Amino acid sequence: MTHHHGIEPPEGPPRPRLAWSLTAAVLAVTLAALAAVALLWPDQNDVPKGADPYGAVDIVDATVTKVTPFDCGSTGTGPDNIPMVEGMCAQVTAETSDGESASFTLDPTRYVGGGMSAGDEIRISAFTADGQEPAYEFYDYQRGPQLAIIALAFAVLVTVVGRWRGLFALIGIGITLLVLLRFVLPALLADQPPIAVAVAGSTVIMLAVLYLAHGVSIRTTSALFGTLFGIAFTALVGAASTDWAHLTGVGSEDDHLLLATAPQMSLSGVVAASMVIAGLGVLNDVTVTQASAVWEMRSLKPTADRPELFVSAMRIGRDHIASSVYTLVFAYAGTAMTTLLLISAYQRPLLEVAVTEGIAQEVVRTLVGAIGLVLAVPITTAIAVWLAPPKSGTRVSAVEA
Repeated sequence: MTHHHGIEPPEGPPRPRLAWSLTAAVLAVTLAALAAVALLWPDQNDVPKGADPYGAVDIVDATVTKVTPFDCGSTGTGPDNIPMVEGMCAQVTAETSDGESASFTLDPTRYVGGGMSAGDEIRISAFTADGQEPAYEFYDYQRGPQLAIIALAFAVLVTVVGRWRGLFALIGIGITLLVLLRFVLPALLADQPPIAVAVAGSTVIMLAVLYLAHGVSIRTTSALFGTLFGIAFTALVGAASTDWAHLTGVGSEDDHLLLATAPQMSLSGVVAASMVIAGLGVLNDVTVTQASAVWEMRSLKPTADRPELFVSAMRIGRDHIASSVYTLVFAYAGTAMTTLLLISAYQRPLLEVAVTEGIAQEVVRTLVGAIGLVLAVPITTAIAVWLAPPKSGTRVSAVEA
């Protein structure tokens, strides 16, 4: 008997009839998803293209050569007569990539904590009028090299630690971005049915990601079926909850800009669609874990019957549910930290703030995703138990070749 470290639980004895049946089912799902994508694929002429607010000016790269801070007092009032920031401004001189000298002023909202210094790589807007010298304004920092280095470090670590599986996971990320950028977002802008777009796009993504990252097997297929249940359930409950809670999708300045750019688009439908897509990562995580847990337990206790196997796997599932729910809440708290800080600073009652459009969207999105996640665990476990290797009278080691 030869032992190998890191070998996953075996699939069990060959079951050609089951394998062919599952192959046919997965093929049917794949064809249906691809047909839906083809049907919903937007005509480029139907995708609205908003005017770039900086389209009338040139955006140029520059390097800061001098920063001169000065006290500029209050900058006046902003929306709703809220006082703007008081503090230090800065007169900045920079050299453009063409060798030109550019000067502009940073107000306290951009010169926070003296955050700009000589040598910083920035981007500036150049406004040119006939017969006049160009006027410059700060546009943003150059972050391309930093983002590229962080992305490269991530890719290298995932590949080194995860090996082939990590490499295939990176390919899955690429496919995910491709589906989102080339299909889901343009289709939503073109006013295709948001829920149908989200379900079709999510199904295609999960088909690619699951089999690329976890291999083609009955175990992966059981995780896929559990994930598809979660997608379908979240879509139905998300659509119903969005209508029931009167979520219009217009809760921020960006939402108003989007509505002005694509007035025919249903932003409430986009909210429901976002509930489907937002929960894909955690949903995929729990379904794969549950399927793997069932196969591991079957290999450790081949004499266990299906009810016993289900109960044992659900003990793991309950722990995973708890940690995954925390993940959803912490993820929102992290991304909405600025909003939460403003709420705290304004000292408004939590319940009063929670029912506003912007916060209520995130609350409903998190809760609907969590409900779909919780129900996907027992469903996936039941599917995995049914499809796992059958009960036998001998113990099969998880590391036996």
